[in-house]
Amino acid sequence: MSSSKFDIVVYGATGFTGQLVAEYLATHYKGDRELKWAMAGRSKDKLASVRDAIGAPAETPLVVADAGDIASLKAMVAQTGSVISTVGPYQLYGNELIAACVEAGVDYLDLCGEPVWMRQMIDKHEAAAKASGARIVFSCGFDSVPFELGTFFVQEEAKQVFGAPVVRVKGRVRDMRGTLSGGTAASAKATFDAISKDLSLVAILNNPFALTPGFEGAKQPRGNRPMYEEDLQSWAAPFMMALINTRNVHRSNMLMGYPYGKEFVYDEMVLTGQGEKGEANAKRVMAANAEKTGPNAPKPGEGPSKEERENGLYDLLYVAIAPDGREVRAAVKGDRDPGYGSTSKMISECAICLLRDTPDVPAGFWTPGAAMQAKLIKRLVDHAGLTFAVEK
Repeated sequence: MSSSKFDIVVYGATGFTGQLVAEYLATHYKGDRELKWAMAGRSKDKLASVRDAIGAPAETPLVVADAGDIASLKAMVAQTGSVISTVGPYQLYGNELIAACVEAGVDYLDLCGEPVWMRQMIDKHEAAAKASGARIVFSCGFDSVPFELGTFFVQEEAKQVFGAPVVRVKGRVRDMRGTLSGGTAASAKATFDAISKDLSLVAILNNPFALTPGFEGAKQPRGNRPMYEEDLQSWAAPFMMALINTRNVHRSNMLMGYPYGKEFVYDEMVLTGQGEKGEANAKRVMAANAEKTGPNAPKPGEGPSKEERENGLYDLLYVAIAPDGREVRAAVKGDRDPGYGSTSKMISECAICLLRDTPDVPAGFWTPGAAMQAKLIKRLVDHAGLTFAVEK
């Protein structure tokens, strides 16, 4: 919407992750006079304090908006071409903002890892979004950008090596250093609370094709217990984020017209090493998963120090397996902790990519990988500290 006052509004800029997003835009796009962006939140005083703390220009616009005040959300949306929302859990605080963006034909990006709510929003608003021109892009952070794009990248290599994409890809976490975000923990709790009140939601949560309305593909690995993988010579443990990432990868396949095939099989696990030590590590990872969403989990608004974020990293392996057993492997690596340092860069670049590199993407509900594909990979490599590489 070229007539908008702003290109991007960062909604939730006084929260921990929102502040990192605002800081990234203020720092990385400091000399970009073409980019018009603003900070939004409940308190103008807090916004001003954050603006000054992150070194953003004094003239950076501040917009007061509150999830509990629909009129303020509509007023915010009316001023911009897109909204980055870091205000979660989204099932608690995102309904009115989604509705406002859809109604106004404004693009929306978030960090959502809540598949039940995402499916509800798709069912409720997709037709209206397509009519208004709004592009709604969920899961623009560590869940699920590296996983979607890792699958896309290894499939592109499979096309070069095998002549066609494959119907089986494994996503494996080889290394990950950094804390779970408080928002992720809160989202998990909100989802379980919702399910306790409506048991019919269990079927959506457990369905690998929860985000592909009208399509049910091949049976998928459950990935819910430790196992030894011969081809990788390693034990593997359940990966707690597979519950959202696998759903987004299957939605991407659908949105792109099933380039991976309708029988596509994809799963994610954590590699823990060989022998008895690897098996013991796998069992420890499985036990630790439950603790990450328990009473000791980080709270929304909490997060690691700057040093901890900068010392974090992740290393993800993707294995494309041909019908004859041949494999192509690729790695996706990030240079910051996944939940905050890398996530804040990824969602910022998703918003810039949608604005500048893929303006012709049609309206509707998208995954970042399906909407922006190789253009987003290039932007993340150029600006956000990610690498994508084929492994021999």
